[in-house]
This record gives sequence, C-alpha cells and structure tokens, in this order.
Amino acid sequence: MTRLALALSPHLDDAAFSAGGTLARLADAGWEVVVATLFTASVPEPTGFALACQTDKGLAPEVDYMALRRSEDAAACAVLGAQPIWLALREAPHRGYHSAAALFGPPRADDPAEREATAAMEPLLDLLRPSLLLAPQAIGGHVDHVLLLRALRGLEVQVPVLWWRDFPYVARTTTPAMPCAALLEGLPEAALPGDAARKQAACAAYASQLGFQFGGPAGLERALEGAGTAEVFRLQGDPPLARAA
Repeated sequence: MTRLALALSPHLDDAAFSAGGTLARLADAGWEVVVATLFTASVPEPTGFALACQTDKGLAPEVDYMALRRSEDAAACAVLGAQPIWLALREAPHRGYHSAAALFGPPRADDPAEREATAAMEPLLDLLRPSLLLAPQAIGGHVDHVLLLRALRGLEVQVPVLWWRDFPYVARTTTPAMPCAALLEGLPEAALPGDAARKQAACAAYASQLGFQFGGPAGLERALEGAGTAEVFRLQGDPPLARAA
C-alpha cells in the first residue's frame, strides 16, 4: 500500500523553499506526495497594499497574480514528484493586512482565516488519510503561517508531523521571530538529508518571487547553499524518519 505524505503550505512556494529536498526524497522512496497550499485564491482587481504585492514584483496590475503563482507551483511540484492541491483561501493582504509590518504582526481579531483553514484542512485530511504531514513552524511570524499552524494544532491530528523551519525567514537573522514556539515546545529536532538539486530546481520555478525574495536566481542559489542540504524539522509523533530519509 502506497504511503501518502501531505505538505500543508501557507503560500505557493513555502513547501518547496522549506522542505523541498525532503519531499523529493519521499517521492523517490515510493511515497505519494501531495502539496496542499491554503492561500491561493485569485482576487479580481486588487487595490492598495494587495496590488502593491504584485506590482513590486514587476507584474502589471491586470495580471492574475495568483493564477501565475499556481502555474509556477504546478511546475515546482512536477520537479519534486508531488501533486499540487490549491485551497482557495485569500492571502493576508486581501483580509485587512494593509502593510508589510501588519503581515508580520499579531493576527487580527476579525480575521476569519484560522476558522477557514480548519474548515479547508479537516475534510482534506479525512479524504487523503495521510501517513505523514509536513507543515510550517511559522518562524518569521508571517500571519498566514501562524494561522495555518494554529488551525492544524487545533485539529489534534493523530499522524506524525514534520514541522519545517520556514525558509527564507529562518536565514535572514540569527534571532527570527517565533510566535508559535510555545505550541511546539518540547518537540525534538532532527535534520533530514534532502535532494538539494531537485529542491533548487523546484524553488527556481517560482520565478515571480526570486527577484523580490533573493535578488534573482543567483541569490536563491546562494541562499540555498548557505542553508545547507539538510532540512531541520521538529518531530511530532513518531515520523518514519529512516524510511522518509
């Protein structure tokens, strides 16, 4: 029976950036690998900060930014040997977070995203019945990462979880924000060897993000080299590490 690994990614690049090497190794080991990304909804005619989040990447206002990003995600998942699933939640700039500072601040009291994330993930878990989950630690404090983590913890899943360190946030400072550290307190850490070449190729598929995040493809390559080939996770339950690696 084929085992299924499900990566729950906030945005269309987070799983590849943070756990792409491990996902590729799982696929090579015969696992079925699914990357389900939560915040992927196209929002017609964005304005203000939401529009700036695409124009600051050199994209014209009329471009369907999330459709472009979904196509990049499909290409990246093909490299990793994974199947993409896109859950149609709105990214934070479309939910009242109107500045970069707000994206990395506390979740808004009126933000429905944690409830919506729970409602999206629960039936997906029931349908796919994964043997292993991968999800973000929300290092860096992006509100979408935080709300995904909180929603998943609230579901009290009964399968092992590999909680990844959120790249590139974890590499940008020696003391990155860790607003959800208490929710993962006491979980041991392990470094898993990943397929570095496949990870780099998958990350490069997110072409719309490379200039903004890394200064271009060469910057991505340097950042990945600096992070090393192993990927570090917090372990919940008893992940099949020997078989996964």
